[in-house]
Amino acid sequence: MAAVARGRGLPRAWLCRWGPDCPLGPERQPGAPRNPPLALCCRRAGPGCGRHYRAALCAQLKQPLAIEEVASRPVRPHEVRVDVHFCGVNFADILVCRGQYQEKPQLPFTPGMEFSGTVLETGTDVSTVKEGDQVIGVSGFNGMAEECIVDQKTLWHIPEGVPLREAATLPVSYGTAILALEHRACTRPGETVLVTAAAGATGLAVVDVATNVLQAQVIAAAGSDEKCKLAMQKGAQSTVNYGQGGLKEAVRKLVGTGGLNVAIDTVGGDVFLEALRSLAWEGRIVVVGFAGGSIASVPANLLLLKNVSAMGLYWGRYKEQNFPVFSRTLSSALQYCQQGLIQPHVGAVFKLEEVNDAFLHVIQRKSTGKGAVFPNSEMKESTEGRDNPLSSREVERMQIFLLSPPFPPCEGGEIKIQKLRSREGRCSDLPDISGSKEWQSQDPSLVVWLRSPGT
Repeated sequence: MAAVARGRGLPRAWLCRWGPDCPLGPERQPGAPRNPPLALCCRRAGPGCGRHYRAALCAQLKQPLAIEEVASRPVRPHEVRVDVHFCGVNFADILVCRGQYQEKPQLPFTPGMEFSGTVLETGTDVSTVKEGDQVIGVSGFNGMAEECIVDQKTLWHIPEGVPLREAATLPVSYGTAILALEHRACTRPGETVLVTAAAGATGLAVVDVATNVLQAQVIAAAGSDEKCKLAMQKGAQSTVNYGQGGLKEAVRKLVGTGGLNVAIDTVGGDVFLEALRSLAWEGRIVVVGFAGGSIASVPANLLLLKNVSAMGLYWGRYKEQNFPVFSRTLSSALQYCQQGLIQPHVGAVFKLEEVNDAFLHVIQRKSTGKGAVFPNSEMKESTEGRDNPLSSREVERMQIFLLSPPFPPCEGGEIKIQKLRSREGRCSDLPDISGSKEWQSQDPSLVVWLRSPGT
């Protein structure tokens, strides 16, 4: 008889015979048959069990991060432990590690503001998620690790059909884009929107939302022809390479003397001032960041002459000051993604050990779209379909089921495990186990032990 392994979130699992040495032996299984051929045993690390996980630590500002083993703490009643699959890389992560961000965590700390993953454990008062759920989360600064603990209210369910990698990039970039365009600028269909740094994570998200959700006319401004081309692929109607000349003049050639209805600026400095001067009557400009390193002073006379509005957007502050709006933007981002209206662009993926390379990639302006750190680097996401082999880390997230008991051995005394299926639907062939042979995962961080009834 064949057995089929099907996927369900589980921190640690292995198969063995029930017996005196099994943690879930017959004496711990009331009503269970004695000595069944094969059984599921689960190891769960609880408080005081010495559980550790890897994390990127900033122990000293302006110094490279170190990957270290960190002791896991128990979850509080309202908290959730999440197995982190991907963590978005944001410019704010770099700033906080330099001591240049608005928030200054106590050293040592783990950067990482947004992540996707699977719920491992829930506190006693948690009612919004359960073990095995796939979620995105906003962590403050502790996402660049194999696991993190967050308040249940800062987790959102990932809808079916939204990949974990893309989901991890939604909170900061698309949360900012939706807040800037919908909540702050009140962008209307058909309005002309200028997006600066349009090939960056936030810029591409703004282009995506403005074009494909709000049906605006988008002008994407970036520093190279290659980046302008990427913004066009995301839906921008026209582009400006401000590395080749002034932004204001280029915008005037595109829209005439009427000007822009909305500008979303993440650069600052002279780029901000030129965007401000390009606004139409009652135009709106939203200040999102200062990636250019310079903070411009606003000439108040320009606001008066055209009745324009200059406003700021500090995305993270909404979590504390207006959580319903904050939560609604992330729910909208997930919904837009599920509906296929937006398509997050992940420009590069790095292993946890490569987190310093990920930061350098952003600092050197090589990044397009959002970068992501891959804390559980053994797991491999499929890009070509559902039949690629599963990694040991994916096996770790499986729960193994045998067909209904009893489980008589097949001819020759063997049990054949045909397939292992992940939560994402991918399958992997596993080896046959015959006679006294056994198979064990080679991943030292994971025990997946399959043994035939004859052993």
